Amino acid sequence: MNTTGPAPFTPDDYTRLLGDDLGLDLTPEEISADFDELPDWDSLHLLKLVTALEKATGTPVPVGKVLEARTLRQIYELAVTA
Repeated sequence: MNTTGPAPFTPDDYTRLLGDDLGLDLTPEEISADFDELPDWDSLHLLKLVTALEKATGTPVPVGKVLEARTLRQIYELAVTA
């Protein structure tokens, strides 16, 4: 009997989610870059990302803190520690 729960949501899972659900094929460096440095980033991506992360992790993402984040990496960290 497996009592360890679901597998953790890894950085690789996050990178795949960004590509598959948001159409953003980004490098690890771009994931750590400020939003102002990302090509084609807009607020619609942010809404889609929160929805996709909640579905993928099965937990709510703290939207107030997400709005303060300046990088996709910061949003990932919020999602996996929520």
